Amino acid sequence: MVASATSPEVVHNTAAGRFEIVLEGAIARADYRMNGNVMRLVHTEVPRVHEGKGLAGRLVRAALEFASANQLRVSPQCSYVRDYMHRHPETHALLPNGVTV
Repeated sequence: MVASATSPEVVHNTAAGRFEIVLEGAIARADYRMNGNVMRLVHTEVPRVHEGKGLAGRLVRAALEFASANQLRVSPQCSYVRDYMHRHPETHALLPNGVTV
């Protein structure tokens, strides 16, 4: 992803198991845990001062794009991720068999 002054870069921090955006010293993040070929998205957090800027959606979209590119399934264990996937039916192919949003 390309960053600009209004659109900071999403970074995949594999050591921490998360996708993150650093903005003005604060970190917005989407945390995951791997279980075989299933990426369990467990937590999404945006600092209060940066809420409403679309950062959570960008983080989740980056995680889902990574999962798709790497033939992973996604288990949405975070309520934000479940809601995001519910609103974006094109992501449903990433769900493990038997999981719905």
